[in-house]
Amino acid sequence: MKINKKSKIFIAGHNGMVGSSLCRKFNENGFKNIVTVEKKKVNLLDQKAVFKFLKKNKPDLVIIAAARAGGIYANSNYKAKFIYENLEIQNNLIHGSYLAGIKKLFFLGSSCIYPKYAKQPIKENYLLTSSLEPTNDAYALAKISGLMMCKYYSENYKVEFKSLMPCNLYGPGDNYHDKDSHFFPALIKKILSAKKKGSRVIKIWGSGKPKRELLYVDDLSSAVLFLINKKIKEPFINIGSGKDQTINWYANFIINYFQLNLKIKFDRSKPDGVSRKLLDISIIKKMGWKAQTTLKNGLSMVVKDFLKNNT
Repeated sequence: MKINKKSKIFIAGHNGMVGSSLCRKFNENGFKNIVTVEKKKVNLLDQKAVFKFLKKNKPDLVIIAAARAGGIYANSNYKAKFIYENLEIQNNLIHGSYLAGIKKLFFLGSSCIYPKYAKQPIKENYLLTSSLEPTNDAYALAKISGLMMCKYYSENYKVEFKSLMPCNLYGPGDNYHDKDSHFFPALIKKILSAKKKGSRVIKIWGSGKPKRELLYVDDLSSAVLFLINKKIKEPFINIGSGKDQTINWYANFIINYFQLNLKIKFDRSKPDGVSRKLLDISIIKKMGWKAQTTLKNGLSMVVKDFLKNNT
């Protein structure tokens, strides 16, 4: 089934960083029939409500951007909540879409699905070849279950339920919570706070040595838009920038962006997480897509958003 600009597209999780980016990107490209629903009206943890909503609206495409997500602290300390809520949300949306007769769905996952010591860059077929990083295994297991569910539903029920696994994302609407945020927004907040207070030192979790790949969230949305009518043979594909740097490098990049004189102090009592997770993006590159936003431009847009909404 071909998706066109009149097609009804349901974006689950539209208030989050990824979901709001998808709404912007699709609207900018002339897709006017975008369906969203507020949590107070349809809680995605409520199976009955989700099934009823999907059956009533029957969108042509469902994009699952809804998830319980967070950084290393949240992933480590709220494992029960992370595995339960993510499984419940995705099960309701995937199975509900099937029951409603919806033929096309994109499930958005995360690069944390891959083994802790995966060979770099990480190819899709490295999935489930060894053990996961223990600080985020609950979230990873839920996301693995979601992509496998999409794979099996596609095989058994002749639907197009595909999964996309992006690297670390950043962008407008990111989470800057002191304990629940990912590393990049956490760095931005700490450095801007130091700038405001006139501090000369910032403290960063871990050793600063782990390497991370970053992708501006609107680039992920452009990838989704690029893929909606492509024939995807694989059950899931990686989405990334193809480049990674150390946490220390990113901290200094932000410090230099603001032209600050800040000393970084590493708190080695805190965990590093996985040492590296650079995605192999050969499949989508061969299809003709690549990220467009430089880190400098992305940071500029994020800082504007942060200052507007968090000060």
